[in-house]
Amino acid sequence: MLNRNISFTWIGFGGFYIETSGNKKILIDPWIKNNPSCPETIKNIEKVDYIFLTHAHRDHAEDVVWLAQKTGASVLAGWELAFILQKKGVQNIVAINKGGTRQFEDIAVTAVHADHSSAFVDGDQILYGGEPMGYVIKFENGYTVYHAGDTNVFGDMALIAELYVPDLALLPIGDAYTMSPREAAKAVRLLNIKNVIPTHFGVFDFLTGRPSELSALLSDVKDLTVYDISPGDTIFINHNK
Repeated sequence: MLNRNISFTWIGFGGFYIETSGNKKILIDPWIKNNPSCPETIKNIEKVDYIFLTHAHRDHAEDVVWLAQKTGASVLAGWELAFILQKKGVQNIVAINKGGTRQFEDIAVTAVHADHSSAFVDGDQILYGGEPMGYVIKFENGYTVYHAGDTNVFGDMALIAELYVPDLALLPIGDAYTMSPREAAKAVRLLNIKNVIPTHFGVFDFLTGRPSELSALLSDVKDLTVYDISPGDTIFINHNK
C-alpha cells in the first residue's frame, strides 16, 4: 500500500537513510563505522532493501561490504566500483553508468554526471573506482529526487532539470572537496529547484559551508525551501501529486 510520505534522514557527509512511500529502506553513500556524525540508529540498522553508491571514496563506500552482507541489500554502483565490490563478496550487485536507468521494483534510478574524483582504498592500495555520478531517483508515488553526489556545479545541471524535473535536490555545500554555498546557489538556479537539503558540510571544521549561507545567496528565489539540518535530523515529505 502506497502512502504519500517519504522521509530523508541525514547521516552526515553525503549519506542518507530514506524510507519510501512503498515502505522500502534505502541507504545512499552510507559511511557509518568511522563517521563521527552517524546516528546510533543507523549504526545498528538491520533492515535495508537498497544501497546506492555515487562513487568509491571511503566516506561513501567504505562500509558497503559489511552492510550488504549484514542486511542482504541490493547495491547499485558504477561499473568499476561494482566489479571491486563483487570481488570483495557483495552478492546482490547492480552496475550502472551515466545515462542508464535501473529499476528496483517501482523505484527508478538514473545515473547522471558529477564533477569530482573517485578511488577505492584497499589496504595500502588505491584502486580506480570509475567516474563519480549523481542519481535521479523516482519513487513509487512519482516524487523525484536528485542526489548530486560529491560534485562541483556544472552547466549540464540545467539538462537534469529539463529531462527529469526533480522535486528535491540533495546538494553538497561544505567546500574543500565539493561545492561551497556560492557554487551550490548557482546549482539551485540551474536546476530550477524549490526544495534543497544541503549535504557534506559541518562534520569537520574544514567543511565550512552552511545552509544559512546558501539561503542568503538565494533570498530572491520565491518559494524556495533550504532545509537547515544536522546529522540525525529527518525531513518528512508529503507528496500530493
